[in-house]
Amino acid sequence: MTNRDKILTEIATKILDLETLDNRNSDRLDFHELSVWSIKAALEVAFAAGQKAK
Repeated sequence: MTNRDKILTEIATKILDLETLDNRNSDRLDFHELSVWSIKAALEVAFAAGQKAK
């Protein structure tokens, strides 16, 4: 797993409350209803991680 994948997985689990980013071939497991504020928080953390990586 690359460092990028680790960061994305951490964002997904901690902020978006997702178990995994792996495709599990099940609508029930692969599609999630998320609040806009949690999506915004995840994007902010991802942006900050990208800025830090430069």
